[in-house]
Parts: sequence; structure tokens; C-alpha cells
Amino acid sequence: MSAEENLKKLGLTLPEMPAPIANYVRFKRVGDLVFLSGQGPRKPDGSNHTGKVGADVSWEQAYEHAKLTGLGLLAAMKQAAGSLDKVEVVKLLGMVNATPDFADHPKVINGCSDLMVAVLGEKGRHARSAVGMGSLPNNITVEIEAIIRVL
Repeated sequence: MSAEENLKKLGLTLPEMPAPIANYVRFKRVGDLVFLSGQGPRKPDGSNHTGKVGADVSWEQAYEHAKLTGLGLLAAMKQAAGSLDKVEVVKLLGMVNATPDFADHPKVINGCSDLMVAVLGEKGRHARSAVGMGSLPNNITVEIEAIIRVL
């Protein structure tokens, strides 16, 4: 089953790519590797999900935010490679805007990791870091960047 078919089966659609908010590009290709800039969880109206995980937002809500962020990353992957069937996820770096005592960062970033495997199958399995941050741009709940390989 293709990645596009998997998205349809899951009832998901890829979002439009937002313009970068600073002096950077959405992705940079070096050989067969593509480095994707960090993204946050966008609502359908284009605004961001915000707040501190562990205070304003539960880990379960943040899991869904990481899943939304993953959809944005998939959209960038498709733009970079031409097709999601041509990509393999190599590495994710997931950052969680969390309270100092929050300790479930991996559970949050699983929202993105689970999505990658659901859409891309074995090509979605990846190395990963899930870390807590004192703050993130615009107070977003999560930010995730990725490295992919174009097949």
C-alpha cells in the first residue's frame, strides 16, 4: 500500500506548507539526505497549539500535537522528494515545551513517530531524540525536525 493510500485509510490529509517565519528554508538536500527544518503543531486555521506540557496541556493532548507536526513534516518530505513513497525517515529530534518536572517527553513525541510508521511502514522507523525545553518559539507545545533519505 502506498503512503498516500495509508493517509487516506487513516482519514488524514497533508497540510499546506507555511512560509518560514525567519531567515531559513523548509528543507535542505545534501546528496540523498534531506534536512527538514523544525515545525510545530498547526491548527486548521494556521494558528499554533500553544502552552506548557505538564501545566496547560496534558501529554495526551501534546501527543496529538506531535502527530499534527508529523503531518507537516510529511508535507515537507513530499515536497522535497516528489513522493512519500521515495522517502525513508532517518532521524527525528522532538522538543517538548514542558514544565521542569515533566518526564514523559518520549510519550509526546510518539505522536509523530507512530504517524511515520503508520504512513510509511518500515521506511518510517527512525532513530530519535525526545527532549524537554524551557520554551519554544511562539510558545508552541512541540517542535520536531527530521532527517530523511530520498530513495
